[in-house]
Amino acid sequence: MAVATQSLEELCINSIRFLAVDAVEKAKSGHPGLPMGAAPMAFVLWDRFMRFNPKNPKWFNRDRFVLSAGHGCMLQYALLYLTGYDSVTIEDIKQFRQWGSKTPGHPENFETEGVEVTTGPLGQGVANGVGLAMAEAHLAAKFNRPDITIVDHYTYVILGDGCNMEGVAAEACSLAGHLGLGKLIALYDDNHISIDGSTDIAFTENVSGRFESYGWHVLHVENGNADLDAISKAIESAKSVTDKPTMIKVTTTIGYGAPNKQNTAGIHGAALGADEVAATRSNLGWEYEPFHLPQDAVNHMRKAVERGAVLETEWDKLFADYSKQYPQEAAEFKRYVSGKLPDGWEKVLTSYTAEDKGLATRKYSEACLNKLAPILPELIGGSADLTHSNLTEIKGFGNFQKGQYQNRNVHFGVREHGMGAICNGMALHGSGLIPYGATFLIFTDYMRAAIRLSALSQTGTIWVMTHDSIGQGEDGPTHQPIETLASLRAIPNLTVIRPADGTECSGAYKVAINRSKQNSPTLLALSRQALPNLTPTSIEGVTKGAYTVVDCQGVPELIFIGTGSELNLCVAAAEKLLGEGKKVRVVSMPSWELFEEQDGAYKEFILPKVVTKRLSVEAGASFGWHKYVGTEGDTVSIDQFGASAPGVFCMEKFGFSIDNILAKAKALLD
Repeated sequence: MAVATQSLEELCINSIRFLAVDAVEKAKSGHPGLPMGAAPMAFVLWDRFMRFNPKNPKWFNRDRFVLSAGHGCMLQYALLYLTGYDSVTIEDIKQFRQWGSKTPGHPENFETEGVEVTTGPLGQGVANGVGLAMAEAHLAAKFNRPDITIVDHYTYVILGDGCNMEGVAAEACSLAGHLGLGKLIALYDDNHISIDGSTDIAFTENVSGRFESYGWHVLHVENGNADLDAISKAIESAKSVTDKPTMIKVTTTIGYGAPNKQNTAGIHGAALGADEVAATRSNLGWEYEPFHLPQDAVNHMRKAVERGAVLETEWDKLFADYSKQYPQEAAEFKRYVSGKLPDGWEKVLTSYTAEDKGLATRKYSEACLNKLAPILPELIGGSADLTHSNLTEIKGFGNFQKGQYQNRNVHFGVREHGMGAICNGMALHGSGLIPYGATFLIFTDYMRAAIRLSALSQTGTIWVMTHDSIGQGEDGPTHQPIETLASLRAIPNLTVIRPADGTECSGAYKVAINRSKQNSPTLLALSRQALPNLTPTSIEGVTKGAYTVVDCQGVPELIFIGTGSELNLCVAAAEKLLGEGKKVRVVSMPSWELFEEQDGAYKEFILPKVVTKRLSVEAGASFGWHKYVGTEGDTVSIDQFGASAPGVFCMEKFGFSIDNILAKAKALLD
């Protein structure tokens, strides 16, 4: 085919394809197959349907696009470049997968403007898309009025066979169908190829039938390689169905146009090679040098800039009218989007004294959520089918259900991983929502990828995890976290807080809410069992990660370091030693991460280097504690699985008693 015979649309589609081919070839690394096969559906979506402004990637009412099959990221980078985003230049395309470029090996929302969510781990993106759609539905129900609609945008997702194999996608899509999220449209790149070869070797289910059973509207475009009108009609049909999400199966050929490698696993995740690149250029009639594009195609795609400016201007006028008619709602909307917290919001958080009845920290967490909910209407979330164990219901604000999207209690069902990815999507919507997700601490194992991505993606998600130790009791070792805290503390940019009482729980929420607005996730580890309130604890102390709660005159001989449910044991042991004339200090360390953020002078003040006798006490693994206790210190910890017995009995048997702590302390002192 000669270049002259190609239609303008074919030129645009092949521009997408060859930007991907050339970038992967130059990098000698990447995934060219998906961009080559999915280019037609992506072109139709971006050219005919999506509403966005390339010159203002954060325009609120833009449609959100998620490339769930993130390995095919050159598809997204090509679209960003061609439609006029300043964030991706031709030089960035040439530097695909190289140090410092805006075109990393998988899409990263914090790296490249125009990328909504970080994708790569398959299934996460479409699950994030469910969260994006839930955020849109919630805000529309809250702020739209019968005469003015200011929240009105779609979430579009391109996902692949790998996404549909992953359990996280199944969890999230099942919930999306239950919720009837009509503004969620997923295009399934049905190319039948994965890294190992044909999907027939492992994946032969009826995907369309599965999505129909979820409650989705399902369509099929049989010729996704060339039938642009069929793709367009399918998207139009999807938009006409408002009471359920839509999955459009678009059958394509992976690596379309590469005569010797298309429809093979060989083009999934490797450069074509010089000979196949030349053959593909010849096969598709592409006479342009690498990274050179027909100007007609670029000009056509860049019309998105003018369209986007018009769309945003029209919306601005609409919002101006909304502001006149609904000034209070408009002010609240602007506060949401700005990320600003209401003045004095933290004043609702309570400090407790030793005279106040001791409760489980999960119970204090419930109190914090319910005090904050009226002050922070952007707080929204729930539990993975453990609402009355996690104590995460915000009372009086209803259940988020189909047709009741204004409500704020989300029931995720037994879908921990899906919950995690959905919460991240809600946080990344850009509307100022503060999402929280809850389960037992041990079940963070089911959602580790989503928690890690909350940290990597710089989301403001709050993770509310209860039943945080062997003190959980009778459910036994399958439900009793041992190594969990250590593994979570190992995740960069995740702030883990294990409060010791009601006051520290309030401090934990002060940190978590503030960090949410700083695009940083926080995980709270909360007890099942009741704990006494300790008068020396403080909200401000929690914000520093570690602080002194019991002290002696002069330099201590020994320092206890306690967290969570074990802090009161440290205090009791210290008081006995002080009564015996020993010089000891008790440090509460609810958060390693917050303590590490303090300056050297503060850290030396709390844990002076001269005091080498230190004893950490935490009902979890000893792993990591030697950083704080040193070579001359010791730990009271648990480095084996727990047992099925009442929590008090478990704690005693595994050494979390005043007597054992005293014995360890005296051994250090002697």
